[in-house]
Amino acid sequence: MDGFIARKSPSIAAEIYFKEEFADGDNWEKRWTPSEHSGKEWGNFVLSHGKFFGDPDISKGIQTSQDARFYGLSTKFKPFSNKDKAVIFQFSVKHEQSIDCGGGYMKIFDCSLDPKDLHGETPYLVMFGPDICGPGTKKVHVIFNYKGKNLLINKEIRCKDDVYTHVYTLIINPDNTYVVKIDNEKVESGELEKDWDFLPPKKIKDPEAKKPDDWDDNPKIEDPNDTKPEDWDQPEYVPDPDAVKPEDWDDDMDGEWEPPQITNPAYKGEWKPRMLDNPNYKGPWIHPEIDNPEYSADSSLYKYDEICAVGFDLWQVKSGTIFDNVLITDDEAEAEKHARDTWGAIKEAEKKMKEKQDEEEHKAAQTKSEEADDDDNDIEETDAADETEESTEADTHDEL
Repeated sequence: MDGFIARKSPSIAAEIYFKEEFADGDNWEKRWTPSEHSGKEWGNFVLSHGKFFGDPDISKGIQTSQDARFYGLSTKFKPFSNKDKAVIFQFSVKHEQSIDCGGGYMKIFDCSLDPKDLHGETPYLVMFGPDICGPGTKKVHVIFNYKGKNLLINKEIRCKDDVYTHVYTLIINPDNTYVVKIDNEKVESGELEKDWDFLPPKKIKDPEAKKPDDWDDNPKIEDPNDTKPEDWDQPEYVPDPDAVKPEDWDDDMDGEWEPPQITNPAYKGEWKPRMLDNPNYKGPWIHPEIDNPEYSADSSLYKYDEICAVGFDLWQVKSGTIFDNVLITDDEAEAEKHARDTWGAIKEAEKKMKEKQDEEEHKAAQTKSEEADDDDNDIEETDAADETEESTEADTHDEL
């Protein structure tokens, strides 16, 4: 079943706010709304398990189907707040087309979302998931909206860039910490306040403080008693003393002969006095800090009063990405189990099918190449036979 909303798991006290596995055929289209925002060339999502898969049913998800298109699709559910508890956003992504440039992330919205007007400037609460564009961009986006501003994480989290299905999990805890997982393995974690610029810094440099004029922060000084030796200044290059004017050199035609230049072994470079420890050195001056008057702690950075919708708002150059197994819950164990039951159940079979297909394609290409070589050889043999026949006819004609 799909589209579960706010139910208690029978096994553990977990709240499942939303679950979508796209397992009931085309009924998913009744739950999800494509964007109709004007000015965009929208692509279509289609239900598919892709060219290779681990299970014909479990592997089915919604797939981008047209190249160089925007994709906008979302669905709403019963609103909830994550006050005083964790919230986990999880979904799977499969870039079976070996994506070159395009998004693979999802967005979380409040109830103000108009699904038919979803577009790139639509306000969201959270944006999470992989983004790939060329060799330089292969990251996991974790973007939070705070007081109207979209805040990017201050860390670099690398995403998976192969063609297989992977599960991305974001855990936001009520103690203002977070965890990012890929395939049920933690890849990053930390504190919201430290890893995003939610708040101004707690401390700032004292605007009234300045380095004293007599503060000496040079650890070394030049030796005032050191002097440059009289023979120090020598040219870097000198004429080669072993060079001999060529015998065929004509001064009138070639100009005055000059021997080639060679590096001067006596050259010592630019002279600098030797350095001594500075007796007046006080160390680096550290600008004193004061409490930032603009800083105000916020213990509810994690909290959203109203979580109401999830969607995909993307641009893809090369289509073929499959999204599946969307889950929003308050329990990490539930999310881990869901990942095992979906991605975990098909990952090995998916890889084996892909490897088998690659092997078959390789054999087919090899056979085609060998057949082409045989055809070339047949043509060469025919041409050789024709040439022999023509030569024999010519010899016979000459004899006549």
